[in-house]
Amino acid sequence: MSNAMQYLTRNMNGNVLVSLKNGSWVRGILRAFDNHLNLIVDNAEEMYHVQTSEGVQLKTTRLGKRILIRGDTVVAISTPGGSGGK
Repeated sequence: MSNAMQYLTRNMNGNVLVSLKNGSWVRGILRAFDNHLNLIVDNAEEMYHVQTSEGVQLKTTRLGKRILIRGDTVVAISTPGGSGGK
C-alpha cells in the first residue's frame, strides 16, 4: 500500500480538508476512498474566498450529509495538525 493510501487509512473517520482544482476547499469527515482518490465525505462544507467591498472574506456553504468528491478534482488532502493520524 502506498504512503498516500496509508495516510488516508489512518485518517479514516477523521476530519479532513480537501483542496480542489477550482480553488475551493471541502472540510468534513473522511468515510471512504479508493485508489483513484475518489472520496466520500460526511458533513461536508465548501470553503471559498469572496471579494467584497471590505476585502477578501472566507465563506462557507454546507454541501450535504454525505458527498462524493471525484479524485480528478483533488489537489491535496490535509488533516488537523498534519500529523497523519495515529
